[in-house]
Amino acid sequence: MEENLSFPKKIGQRLRHDWTLLLLVTLIAVLGAVEGVSILATIGLWLLVIATVVTRAPVTVEVAGPAGNESNPDAEEDIVPALAAGFSALDVPVVLIASDASVVFRNEAAEKAFGDFPVGAHISSKLRSPVVLDMIRETIATRKPNQVEHAERLPSERVYVARIAPVGAENEAAPEALFALSFRDISELRMIDRMRSDFVANASHELRTPLASLRGFIETIQGPARDDPKAQERFLGIMLDQTTRMSRLVDDLLSLSRLELKSHIAPDQVVDVVPLLGHVRDSLMPLADEVGVEINLHLPDGKAEVRGDRDELVQVFENLVENACKYGQEGKVVDISVKNAPGQSVEVTIADKGPGIHAEHVPRLTERFYRVSVADSRSKKGTGLGLAIVKHILTRHRARLIVKSELGKGTAFTVRF
Repeated sequence: MEENLSFPKKIGQRLRHDWTLLLLVTLIAVLGAVEGVSILATIGLWLLVIATVVTRAPVTVEVAGPAGNESNPDAEEDIVPALAAGFSALDVPVVLIASDASVVFRNEAAEKAFGDFPVGAHISSKLRSPVVLDMIRETIATRKPNQVEHAERLPSERVYVARIAPVGAENEAAPEALFALSFRDISELRMIDRMRSDFVANASHELRTPLASLRGFIETIQGPARDDPKAQERFLGIMLDQTTRMSRLVDDLLSLSRLELKSHIAPDQVVDVVPLLGHVRDSLMPLADEVGVEINLHLPDGKAEVRGDRDELVQVFENLVENACKYGQEGKVVDISVKNAPGQSVEVTIADKGPGIHAEHVPRLTERFYRVSVADSRSKKGTGLGLAIVKHILTRHRARLIVKSELGKGTAFTVRF
């Protein structure tokens, strides 16, 4: 206010403001003159005090307004950065949405689980589940927390408990209302429950026959064949085959369970499939010689690198090549070829010249314990779990298994990364 006044008016305003100080100084000067103090010294001191009053900076007094009417810019700042800092530290997927269901913020865990959430876009642009969207609409309307179970199918099967709750003040009229949408992963709990029930059902079914055989042979050896060394030797050989089969079955079930637990975790190693396939062929040469099959490699020059786990990829290709040798041995040849064209996916194909598979069986080949021919599978010491294990490994590697078969001409299994 004082900056807008002229210089004489400023002096007059300050003299009026400090008139008590000037009066006191004048009285002191008069008393000094009466007491015999030099008149020049008294006048000089009096002028010095006046000059000080005129030239000193004005005193500004701020008057606080009524409680509740104070203006605090910091308090009016957006709360999103503070919430974002807290949610970013969580390993649980969290998406912050506005009252119009548009995305305000998403943490890194949400991006890893569901991909990128475009900020400013409606939540339905990323989440298409009607159950989750209905829950969000209901919570925005009622301002009450809610939760539902939500399942994702791609890139791997996951189950979440999706929960939404309002953030900040519980004022229904607040236009800047925010809501936190979080996802708690319960996939492993659901998977363990399913594996427990599957193991009981499958294991009891598959183990019943060999256990019954073992019991029968043991009773025979203890009874009628007690004194028959030849019968005992023959029965003990059969019993060894049955126990070996049960051991393979249990090993495959455990392997399948371990793969299911980590199917959602994509491997991050880089593997060259060219030397890997050479290793697979070398390890299966004794089996190929036994069944009279020749394994031919058709590999490109240079490398054919994919992202994966080397041991698991060895298990995939050993299983596919072993099946081709056993079930396609009539064709006498198994071809392993690799395609690695620039800008295209790496493909590995294992083809045999065997009898082929009828079209109605192809879609079900990767089911647990599914067999095109039960007698043929058991005679070749199969457990019915090999292709199920292959499917789970390739799911973890984000790869596809393509099966093409023609009766009388053979079967080709292609792994496309």
